[in-house]
Amino acid sequence: MVDTAIGETRSAALADALYPIATILIWSGNTIVTKASAGVIAPESISFYRWLIAFAVLTPLVASSVWRHRALAFAYLPKLFVLGMLGMVIYQCLAYVAAETTTAVNMGVLVASMPLISVLLASALAGEGLTSRTILGGLVSLVGLVFLAARGDLAELVRSGVHIGDVLMLVAIVANSFYGVLLRRWSLALPMWPQLWWQIGFAVLVLFPLWLMSDISPVTAESLPLVLFAALPTSLLAPFLWMQAIRKLGAARSALYINLVPVFVATLAWLVLGEALQGYHLLGGGLALLGVAVGVSSRRPIPKAG
Repeated sequence: MVDTAIGETRSAALADALYPIATILIWSGNTIVTKASAGVIAPESISFYRWLIAFAVLTPLVASSVWRHRALAFAYLPKLFVLGMLGMVIYQCLAYVAAETTTAVNMGVLVASMPLISVLLASALAGEGLTSRTILGGLVSLVGLVFLAARGDLAELVRSGVHIGDVLMLVAIVANSFYGVLLRRWSLALPMWPQLWWQIGFAVLVLFPLWLMSDISPVTAESLPLVLFAALPTSLLAPFLWMQAIRKLGAARSALYINLVPVFVATLAWLVLGEALQGYHLLGGGLALLGVAVGVSSRRPIPKAG
C-alpha cells in the first residue's frame, strides 16, 4: 500500500511538472521564432498580431463559458486587467525596447534573475514558504545562467557596463514575476479559459494604439508562419499551461523551470538552426538543470493563498 501511494504521488508530481516544462518548451521555440523574425516583421506588429489572432481564435471556443461566467468576471475585471498588463503587455514591450539599448549579455543575466525574484515575491505576497532547496536551486541555476549569458567569459559582465535598457529589462522581469505571484495570490474563482480570454482581450485593447503609432509591418508569406507560431502555441497554449502550472505547483516552484529556457533554446538552435554547442553551453546549462532539479525536489506543501 505504501509503495503504491508513493508511486501515485510520484506520477502526480511528474504530471504536474509537464505543465511548466511544456510552457518552457513553447517559450524556447518562440525565442527561435523571434530570432528568425528579425528584419522580417517589426516587433510592435508581431506583438499586436499574435494577441489579436489568439483572441480571435479563442473567442468562439470559449464564448459560451465567458457568457455564463460574465457576472463573476465583471467582479474581477480590475484584477484581470492587471494580469493582462503584467503578463502580456509590459514584459514584452519593455523587453523589445530594452533589447535596443542594452547588450545580450546583460539581458541574459537579468532574465536569469527572474526565478529568484519570483521565489522572493511568492514568499512575501502569496504565502509560499521558502525552503533551503528552493533557494539553493535558484542560486545554482543563477550561477549557471550567468556563465551561459557571458559565454563563459565572466569578465564580459564588467565590459558590458550598465545601460538604460538594463533598468527597463529589470522592470519587465519584475512585472512578469508579479504576474505569476498575483495569479497565485488572487486565485480567481473563474475557469482558466475565460480568465485567459479576458487577459488577452485587455492586452489587445492596450496594444492596438501602440501598434497604430508604430512602423506597421504587413503580414506577408514570409512572416505568416512566424506570426502564427507566436499567436497560437505561444500566445494561446503557453499562457494556459503556465496558469495551470502556477495553480498546481505555486509561483515559486513554477518559476524555477524558467531556468530551462536558455538550455532549451541552445538545444533547439543546435537542432533547428545548426548552431554549434560550445563548452559554456554544456557547463552553464548543466548547472541550470542541476539547480532546477534541486529546487523542485522540495516536498514541503505550499500553503494555499488566502
